[in-house]
Amino acid sequence: MAKVRVLAFLSTLIIVVFFGVFASYYARGYRLNFKTFKFEPNGILVIKSEPDGASVYINGNLKTATNATISLSPGTYDIEVSKDGFFTWYKRMVIEKEIVTNADVSLFKTVPSLSPTTFFGAQNPVSSKDGTKIAFVVPPTSDNQNDKEGLWTLDTFNFPLGFTNEPKRITDGDLVNSTYVFSPDGRQIMLTMSNSIFILDSGSFVSQSQRVNIAGKSDTTLTDWKTEQKTKDESLTRNLPLELNDILVRRSINFTFSPDDNMIMYTASVSGSLSDNLIPQLPGSSTQKQNRNIEPGQTYVYDIKEDRNFLIGDKTQVLRWMPDSRHLLLAQPNQVVIMDYDGTNKQVVYSGSYAAPFVFPFSNATKLLVLTNLGAATSSANLYTLTVK
Repeated sequence: MAKVRVLAFLSTLIIVVFFGVFASYYARGYRLNFKTFKFEPNGILVIKSEPDGASVYINGNLKTATNATISLSPGTYDIEVSKDGFFTWYKRMVIEKEIVTNADVSLFKTVPSLSPTTFFGAQNPVSSKDGTKIAFVVPPTSDNQNDKEGLWTLDTFNFPLGFTNEPKRITDGDLVNSTYVFSPDGRQIMLTMSNSIFILDSGSFVSQSQRVNIAGKSDTTLTDWKTEQKTKDESLTRNLPLELNDILVRRSINFTFSPDDNMIMYTASVSGSLSDNLIPQLPGSSTQKQNRNIEPGQTYVYDIKEDRNFLIGDKTQVLRWMPDSRHLLLAQPNQVVIMDYDGTNKQVVYSGSYAAPFVFPFSNATKLLVLTNLGAATSSANLYTLTVK
């Protein structure tokens, strides 16, 4: 009886160990080759899409639908994700053995819907630093019958159910020739007219008769705002490698962090190069072509987590982060393009007449705000919502 128990215990132990080892190898991508009857190392591709249920093609062959985990032998593959009514997503990816590679795909509509947001005209929209507010001017009409003239703001973030984000007028008057800029936190706007300067709350109304001229203090206010923004930028850059910090602070025209602070878009002012392995690279990092040699006037995106540097354009192009931190918005004449952060998958989501470069993303990344008169030269431009997802 004792021998039977020992044999049963040993048998159970062997089975548990076998299946444990098998599960471990399986999780690391190993698969049994039925021709050689050997376990061979594979890589894992985890592919997700928004919306899900899209078709996944690998080297032109339909494999599965998103969301899926696919075992692939090490090598280079052409990956396509397609769904009716959406632009096809494509990338050439390198799959490495025992490495999990993630592909998070956002699909954009081939025929986006367009709906008006303003009805009385709009001019010179300006975005706050964080992109959550847009300020614009409603001009007076030639017959002076427009009681909507003034400076307006629009929130681009989502409100709770039952609340709307309709534009709000924050001051009145003829402000066609004025300029305005948001404070770093977006709570205030400095409005500059020909002979006066005002500080306005970006969320509440004050009539022109109640505005207080702060022209004598405007320089101090702007200096304070620049100091506030510099302090915020330094808090984000101080933990970066010194070499990268030097390029951003001293050798770039400008730089902006992605909304999640994990990437940096910058335009170089002088040539230089980024050393390899500034930051320890993560397994499954992007395998897209990068550019570590930096040229003046070129715009790059640096991925902090993966230590990858991608060339995406030049200083003549107007590029903005999309709120998901995975895409960039490119405002071109007569075209609005959304691309992946590494410069791939450039998709024209709007083609037609609009006042370039006045296009801005909503905070949920499903809509854009476009300034256009829809090609009618006799009509005033208005802001339209373009639903792209």
